[in-house]
Amino acid sequence: MIVLGIESSCDETGIALYDTDKGLLSHALYSQIALHAEYGGVVPELASRDHIRRIVPLLEQAFEKALLTPQDVNAIAYTKGPGLAGALLVGSSVASSLGLALNKPLIGVHHLEGHLLSPLLASKPPVFPFVALLVSGGHTQLMRVDGVGRYELLGETLDDAAGEAFDKSAKLLGLPYPGGPEISLLAEKGNPEVFHLPRPMLHSKDLNFSFSGLKTAVLTTLKKQGDSPSEQVKADIARAFVNAIVEVLAAKCALALRQTGLKQLVVAGGVGANRQLRAALNGMAAKRRCQVFYPELEFCTDNGAMIAFAGAMHLMQNPDAAQKDYAFTVRPRWPLEELTV
Repeated sequence: MIVLGIESSCDETGIALYDTDKGLLSHALYSQIALHAEYGGVVPELASRDHIRRIVPLLEQAFEKALLTPQDVNAIAYTKGPGLAGALLVGSSVASSLGLALNKPLIGVHHLEGHLLSPLLASKPPVFPFVALLVSGGHTQLMRVDGVGRYELLGETLDDAAGEAFDKSAKLLGLPYPGGPEISLLAEKGNPEVFHLPRPMLHSKDLNFSFSGLKTAVLTTLKKQGDSPSEQVKADIARAFVNAIVEVLAAKCALALRQTGLKQLVVAGGVGANRQLRAALNGMAAKRRCQVFYPELEFCTDNGAMIAFAGAMHLMQNPDAAQKDYAFTVRPRWPLEELTV
């Protein structure tokens, strides 16, 4: 079975073709980082317009790479939500139009489920069950995953997500968009002994997170340095910030593994590409004799491969999951817990 995947939830346009027998056949991706950098964040209307501009050429590119035609596809998976409404509608409308024209069934995929299952695309994937840390954009959640569609929420952020804290703190330090990778790079030049920032909810004994106070601590520390802090001071603050957020994420993951008794941790989402976080989680897992699994770096950010794969997994489990309903259906707000079967 060959599944076409279409991702357009935010600022990346992704297309992929996945074969349940041969694996990933091709994928094509366009990032809008340069488009939104001027504004310091994603502008929804510009994102939607750019998806319209990019999606057809990317479809052609993916089919050409796979040496396939649209008629070879058995089903079309698209990101149904959550995300920006206008951006989601671009992918939904293209999927529906293709489905109607080709008489192919559609399956709407939850964006976060795509991230959650993306480590299964690796050459050495985890096996169910496992604990998953979802750190994608505005989401920071710990989940127990017993199978496709079998998810239990263990804990989540009560305010800002880790990705939001990275971006907002980077902006405070005057770093360009997107701020997450920039603040991590700057932190590598910092001295960890100069500043100490709070570890929110580190000892709360539950699996929830809170990062808005950490962002405020960055602002307060920065103001104390005067009007023109040196680059080294900014690097030291960045190091303190990254160390704080990484310590909290690693500690909560360790607690989740202990509470569930599981030995596998999956990390998914854009923040999962952070080198400091990976080092901390690898160290934690080694002490607990557990394993950590990450998506390939190219699949940490939004992409069509994870959508095609998630759609294929659902169809293998339940062939009736795909339907020939060609309405443009999206869910900008869609709790992952609703997917539990």
